[in-house]
Amino acid sequence: MALNIVNLSTTIKLFNMSRFDEARNLLMSLEGDFDKFYNKKNQAAGTRVRKGMQQLKNLSQDIRVEVQKIKNT
Repeated sequence: MALNIVNLSTTIKLFNMSRFDEARNLLMSLEGDFDKFYNKKNQAAGTRVRKGMQQLKNLSQDIRVEVQKIKNT
């Protein structure tokens, strides 16, 4: 069963927004650890910040590749 252009376009928009939401949620989840590390000098929070930022970097790269594929089709 083939998707028509309208359904494909809607699917792409929903997928991209969910990826954006995923990135935003990940960053927002780190807010407390940023505060603990920078303001309270909690070293364990710094480790969590680094781990979360690496996840954000990987997610951002995945989104970047996805955008490039869509752009080139």
